[in-house]
Amino acid sequence: MSLGYIVRRIGLLLLVVWAAATLNFFIPRLSPTRDPIRERLGQLAATGGLNAEGIEEMVRAYQARFGLDKPIWEQYINYMSDVLQLDFGYSLSNYPARVTDLIALALPWTLGLLIIATLLSFTVGTLLGALTAWPGSPGFMKYMIVLFMTLSAIPYYLLGLLLLYVLGVQLRVFPLFGGYALGVTPGFNVELISTLIHHAILPAMSIVLSGIGFWGLSMWGMMITTLGQDYVTLAEANGLKGRDIFLRYGVRNAILPQSTALALSLGFIVSGSVLVEVVFAYPGIGTLLFQGIQGSDFFLIYGIVFMIILSIGIATMLIDLIYPLLDPRIRTGKKE
Repeated sequence: MSLGYIVRRIGLLLLVVWAAATLNFFIPRLSPTRDPIRERLGQLAATGGLNAEGIEEMVRAYQARFGLDKPIWEQYINYMSDVLQLDFGYSLSNYPARVTDLIALALPWTLGLLIIATLLSFTVGTLLGALTAWPGSPGFMKYMIVLFMTLSAIPYYLLGLLLLYVLGVQLRVFPLFGGYALGVTPGFNVELISTLIHHAILPAMSIVLSGIGFWGLSMWGMMITTLGQDYVTLAEANGLKGRDIFLRYGVRNAILPQSTALALSLGFIVSGSVLVEVVFAYPGIGTLLFQGIQGSDFFLIYGIVFMIILSIGIATMLIDLIYPLLDPRIRTGKKE
């Protein structure tokens, strides 16, 4: 892999991040809510939380504070300057909290939940998918494909609602919402850890079940293709053990596309499973993004979406750089 190729990939990453950040700036301004300050203060006045007198003066003061009274081109230049410093200013709906502080509070919840759920669903789904396609597996494994299709067809948030109703409402085994129980003493102690795990099981279960269907179905298709290759037939003709053929020739080659999809999935982890977190009122990035969209909080949306863009771009670039090491058949340099 040449240095020029690495430089080109970094340059492409910067170009993609710039283009996506530009769209991130303009798209919220295409929404019907063109003036989020006036909209927010109007909502507070309508509910009695704010005196309606002098609201226009407050609107102008807040617009000047957040820079929304400037021309759109000047707002864009200020926005790009802040992006380079990873500074997204103050949250409109949570003022005076800063966007970076809100993200820093919500990000550990999302990472803790989704990294474990994604890796678990990938491991279980990939193994079951490989065993389903392998001719030497027990006969009942062939029916797993029906389960994969069913789970992959059901959106994870619908699975979350179903689990919430059965295990939360009817059986009352798990809590209905939140990330921890009220009244628990903060700190690294057994009580807090147990309540964190207890509240995370239902949202994690909805993601894992849906993920098992996707990864299992994908691995099943890859294994079917791999088992039809000539090198597998040659390995069988040479009398290699079934276990060696399964692991060294089947799984090892079929898992490469799975690894690509896993890296992209890890890139999307920063965004959180928005609807799952909303369904369970889980205090992660997804819930924070949903609240920002509801409140037309431009700066909060900018910060979260930019983090998603950056994480996906970095994950994609790392795939391009690492994939030739995983599969020596791939060559990115020019042939001499």
